[in-house]
Amino acid sequence: IKLLARFYDVNEGQILINGIDIRELDLAEWHKQIGILFQDFNRYEDTAQHNIYYGNILREKADESIKLAAAQSGADDIIDSFEKKYEQMLGLTFEKGVELSTGQWQKMALARAYFRNAPVLVLDEPTAAIDAKAEQEIFERVEKLSADKTVILISHRFSTVRRADSIVVLFGGSILEQGTHDELMKKNGLYAELFGIQAKGYL
Repeated sequence: IKLLARFYDVNEGQILINGIDIRELDLAEWHKQIGILFQDFNRYEDTAQHNIYYGNILREKADESIKLAAAQSGADDIIDSFEKKYEQMLGLTFEKGVELSTGQWQKMALARAYFRNAPVLVLDEPTAAIDAKAEQEIFERVEKLSADKTVILISHRFSTVRRADSIVVLFGGSILEQGTHDELMKKNGLYAELFGIQAKGYL
């Protein structure tokens, strides 16, 4: 993903975007096309509104767009509980700031990624600190959002990835298996084995 974002350039092989080597693309223009929520995301000790707006400071700071991103991530319920709503200062650095749980910070970061509104959205373990019910709600929203976007989801939770159009299983730095959930289960390979191990935890 860091190669896709061109934090680094490849030293072997190629990454092609619509048949064009990624190194030949204008970097600023490419960055406008991609939004990434890394597992180690930023926690901005600023207002809730600004936490979301920082996802794309080139966009107009319209309240409705920010509220839509919050609703899409599930952060709206958190913000509605604040005395100052979207003007609430987050974190304890500043006076009258409120601290959030890790899961709540994660929802704020997810809202920031949605506000970016890029054609390519990358989510790196986006629900690692969120309970199962909230995870289900978030991925129902992700499915609706992905109708006109490319969504790359990185996860070790099989409940998260099983609904993807295409699942890629990486092992030892290489692609081991690829297909839909049903196709990979029929192959009875590593994906099926690990899915079975996780499923046993719910029986």
